[in-house]
Amino acid sequence: MIAPLVLVLVVLGVAVAVLALADVARNREPGWGAVGTLALLEVGLLVQCVLGFVALSDTDRDVNGLTFSAYLVGTLLVPPAAFLWAVTERSRWGTAVVALGGLAVLALEGRLNQIWGG
Repeated sequence: MIAPLVLVLVVLGVAVAVLALADVARNREPGWGAVGTLALLEVGLLVQCVLGFVALSDTDRDVNGLTFSAYLVGTLLVPPAAFLWAVTERSRWGTAVVALGGLAVLALEGRLNQIWGG
């Protein structure tokens, strides 16, 4: 995987979590900062998904392709799911789900790196 991209995704995931937790503490819906960072995270994950599939097709590493592909696509689905949940649940718990979505991306990124590293 591309280390600088993973680092950017981790920073964006932390930023989403921090911004959303600040909104939770103020008992508010997710603010533009959290939603905008969530959108940037999704764009970064889309880039990672494309580059990940390209890297998987060109590698001679011993990588479980099905598991790696499932994590790439699964990671891509987390931010939209968190956003939709926050839009439908207009309370602090919807905002908390956005924070958990950012943290879930961190865990999935760690697992992707484990799978890629062997």
